[in-house]
Amino acid sequence: MRSRSVRALTAAVAVAVAVAVAAVLLAGCDRPAATVGPGGGVPGREAAQEARSAKGPTPTAQPYRRWGLTAPLPAPPSPPARRHLPAGDGPLPVVDRVPTRDKVVFLTYDDGAEKDPRFVDLVRELRLPVSMFLTDSVVGPGYGHFARLRSVGASMQNHTLDHAALRGLPYAGQRAEICGQQNKLRARFGIRPHLFRPPYGTYDTVTLRAAADCGVRAVVLWRAAMEGDGELTYAQGPRRLRPGDIVSVPSGEPTGMTLRDRTTRLLREIQRRGLTVGRLEDYV
Repeated sequence: MRSRSVRALTAAVAVAVAVAVAAVLLAGCDRPAATVGPGGGVPGREAAQEARSAKGPTPTAQPYRRWGLTAPLPAPPSPPARRHLPAGDGPLPVVDRVPTRDKVVFLTYDDGAEKDPRFVDLVRELRLPVSMFLTDSVVGPGYGHFARLRSVGASMQNHTLDHAALRGLPYAGQRAEICGQQNKLRARFGIRPHLFRPPYGTYDTVTLRAAADCGVRAVVLWRAAMEGDGELTYAQGPRRLRPGDIVSVPSGEPTGMTLRDRTTRLLREIQRRGLTVGRLEDYV
């Protein structure tokens, strides 16, 4: 009697163990076993990591390389405590270079004829503090392009309404050209520029008086200019870039290099001379 009870109990225990083992095996079938991949990792985990990497790849190309430079531009020094405005006999100073020991030059762009969106990318990615001297009749309906440039750090300055040669014109005509563009830029951007460049670099004492009456702080010329073929010319002094030089880059010629191509060539020359790009409005 007792032996039959022991055998029954043993059988019951065996059944219970078998059920438990089966449950464990079934549970294991619900998910794949974690196998080791060729690199020693778990394939599922590696696949997830690859997916995340593909979704948000880590950038490897530096912006300066994308624009044809072999090294990044050095950061400009801190702005000077006061502006470097030369003393003049008239109501406004006229500058073609800034008297500074800082190893900077200043990039200025005239007219506003060329509206290449890739130039906006260049200014943004290289953080170029460029100054745009705009003529209303040249810019035409393209003010949106210059609003984008302004949003990435470019400054907007005055280059008259119609690009008229001002020297010899009566006061009323010169004032209308200068103040008219001040008003246009205020309506477009909410600013009244402090710098003015006369078309063709020609002016007289009437120009200086009219510009001062329109709220201009200084008349800006240039010592160096980059031509459509990418060559630098110099108005006076040494035939090389020096600290404080103001460089003029006119609008693109139909047969010349694009604005961004001329700019990258100019940046390579600036680097070759051990210089960088400063913000003109911090100095003038």
